[in-house]
Amino acid sequence: MRWPAPDGTLLQVQTTGSGPPLLLLSGGPGCVNYLRPVADLLPHWTCYLPDPRGVGQSGGEPHRLLGELADLESLRRQLGLKRWTVLGHSWGADLGLAYALEYPGQLEQLVCFAGTGVQHDRDWSAAYQAGQHLETHFEVECSEAVWEALRGDWRRYIKQPELWARLARLGVPVTFLHMEKDIRPNWFVCQLAELLPYGRYLELPGASHYAWLTHGPELQHALLRALKP
Repeated sequence: MRWPAPDGTLLQVQTTGSGPPLLLLSGGPGCVNYLRPVADLLPHWTCYLPDPRGVGQSGGEPHRLLGELADLESLRRQLGLKRWTVLGHSWGADLGLAYALEYPGQLEQLVCFAGTGVQHDRDWSAAYQAGQHLETHFEVECSEAVWEALRGDWRRYIKQPELWARLARLGVPVTFLHMEKDIRPNWFVCQLAELLPYGRYLELPGASHYAWLTHGPELQHALLRALKP
């Protein structure tokens, strides 16, 4: 299915399953939506998997973070949904957190799956770089131009002076689901889980960043637990 963004650009979304609406945001930024294996673990949810603007089958060009969020809002309105649940993986988890900050009234809840948190920390980056050779190989189509534009704008967004105050007031329930063997350190998401009024932290033992490749049944159980209010 394609839907028109606010400026008329046609954007692509896959739909699977049947049940309450669930928006799945993949990482990158700038990657095609690779979360179909995750959607397949959640057949009792109606899962929406959009390709970002300028990526995959979606039209458009490199864009900024607030434009990406506006595109997601246009999808919600196109579908006629008052509210939905959002599940984001990796950078998609961080995008989901920004969406919750900008459009809190549109979310039932947010699940941040293997996210990194609102940070650009040297120690975190050093730990990530040191473990890269251990990560499971996962190929996905990605637009370098979209990646550069969104990564740069994300780093500007997280420097806003009032960011932490806004997070401390966020009324959306947020679950941070971390993978125990992820090379991305967990301390920032643990801090966020403590900071947010309705935050909680869960961990999937033995799993790494792309947990569906190795821990499908366990991930399914963890996601169902995370999605349970």
